[in-house]
Amino acid sequence: MRMGAEALSFGLEDAVRLRFQWRETLSQAWFFITVTAIPGVLMAVPFGVIVSVQVGNLVHELGANSLIGAAGGLGVIKQGAPMATGLLLGGAGAAAIAADLGARTIRDEVDAMRVMGINPTQRLVVPRIAAMLVVAPLLNILIIAVGVVAGYIVAIGALDVTSGSYWESFGAFTTSIDVWVSLAKSLLFGFLVVIVACQRGMEAKGGPRGVADGVNAAVILSVVSIVVINTAITQVVTMFFPVRLA
Repeated sequence: MRMGAEALSFGLEDAVRLRFQWRETLSQAWFFITVTAIPGVLMAVPFGVIVSVQVGNLVHELGANSLIGAAGGLGVIKQGAPMATGLLLGGAGAAAIAADLGARTIRDEVDAMRVMGINPTQRLVVPRIAAMLVVAPLLNILIIAVGVVAGYIVAIGALDVTSGSYWESFGAFTTSIDVWVSLAKSLLFGFLVVIVACQRGMEAKGGPRGVADGVNAAVILSVVSIVVINTAITQVVTMFFPVRLA
């Protein structure tokens, strides 16, 4: 939490003084995109298919096939997309960040920066946080789009649902609040992932073994934290914004 607050303070200060590290931020953002975009699509397709098939079999028994669109949309937007985003960033993103900063730490580069009067948080952490906050919602939107389309194709092709009824139920139950909550969750998960990874990377010690331990700790802590926080957010959002017809 202390590193996160310090990094946000440095980021705002650098932006106001027009010395923000845009080049490093864009470089990190492109790296995150390259390691998460294709896996995100590969995760979104089966998730959308599974939701449609499982819910479709249930509602078919009840004679309510038109609700498949609503169930698929809510499942992908409210839970599937932000969780998939967090897990991808917590896996690929956290591992890469922790490995990079851990290697710099054991080579004494971070200590050398402090000796030269350069704050490692300002130089190394801030650009990675900015990059993650840019990539996380974009990846979330990509997963939503692919997951919903995959569910639609399965519902139309295998479950005998008409296109009109699918999109009608999707629009009736899915509101803009669901999308905004999904994007907010992806931002929070991305911020959490990058802070944990930076912290573990900059605390690495003991040579290459320490870097490996830092990477493992960053991935595990990120995933566990995301699951716990997602559960809490879901309860709060359900309390204040229950599912209802739009």
